[in-house]
Amino acid sequence: MKFTFTAIDLFSGCGGLTQGLKDAGYEVKGAVEIDSKARKTFTMNHADVPLVGEDIRQLSAETLMRESGLAIEELDLLAGCPPCQGFSTLRSKNGRNSLTDNRNNLIDDFARLALALRPKMIMMENVPALSKFEKFLTFVRQLEEAGYSVLYKVLDVSNFGVAQRRKRLILSASRIGQPCLASPSTASLTVRDKIEHLPGAGSSGDALHDLPSPRRTARIEALIAAIPKNGGSRHSLPSEMQLKCHLNTNGFNDVYGRMHWDQVAPTITSGCINPSKGRFLHPNENRPITLREAAILQGFPASYKFDASHGKEAISLMIGNALPPPFIAAHSAAMAEALK
Repeated sequence: MKFTFTAIDLFSGCGGLTQGLKDAGYEVKGAVEIDSKARKTFTMNHADVPLVGEDIRQLSAETLMRESGLAIEELDLLAGCPPCQGFSTLRSKNGRNSLTDNRNNLIDDFARLALALRPKMIMMENVPALSKFEKFLTFVRQLEEAGYSVLYKVLDVSNFGVAQRRKRLILSASRIGQPCLASPSTASLTVRDKIEHLPGAGSSGDALHDLPSPRRTARIEALIAAIPKNGGSRHSLPSEMQLKCHLNTNGFNDVYGRMHWDQVAPTITSGCINPSKGRFLHPNENRPITLREAAILQGFPASYKFDASHGKEAISLMIGNALPPPFIAAHSAAMAEALK
């Protein structure tokens, strides 16, 4: 017997979570996203999903139910990732930003809609630091008081079909039984598995793969060319080639580093096409990875559409902020087994 379960995607971004839900067999009945460029990208790939463009802080459960055609308690899975920049490690290290960033309050709206819709199951994904945040712990208590059993863990997406090192907090809640998450896979994917077969960047016919890198100074071009292939780093360079700012710091060791063919990629961030932001140089070509390579390493299908006119910065932000679809597919498939 084939089961089809319903889902709603909150904070949908460009559609990584919805892609994962679809890959697991769900019918996504609605999504919410305020950013216009992310909405356009979402619709280019998921035109069948009703997309609400309202500020989620102003969105009522009644509107969401009307748009999705569902009633209270009818929804199988509510899923989402409240914007996590306010909880990120880089922003939290100085101890000042993590509690004052207004984006931290969006978890309250996730909770408000979850408690009003009363889906059978809930999935929320976010950065690991969220697990220590009082608003998250309050959210967990609210769910438990409303009759949900709650489970959450910090997991690495590389153990769930994603060729990338990325630790994420994922929560599963159920009011119909025990919450569940997927078990780690024994197989792992590498950078080689995902991008070695791609045609040459610049003339492939894929606009996302062909967008040129910004011009760099001759010194930076020489620095990139001198970094050893297949996993090398700037630490292999003689001191006269090192940038002064790098000689004066012990941190950010992945900056101007190359990916390794036979390992997972580093975390794909919004700076994923800028080698000054991390280990984002191609394993053997003297360039950063392309937007298509970044999207594939984030777990998007190679055919996933982006509007090149949005520009590299906007697209890399969407890709870096997206939820890796295979990670979502694995856990939502486990929840589908529980729903059966």
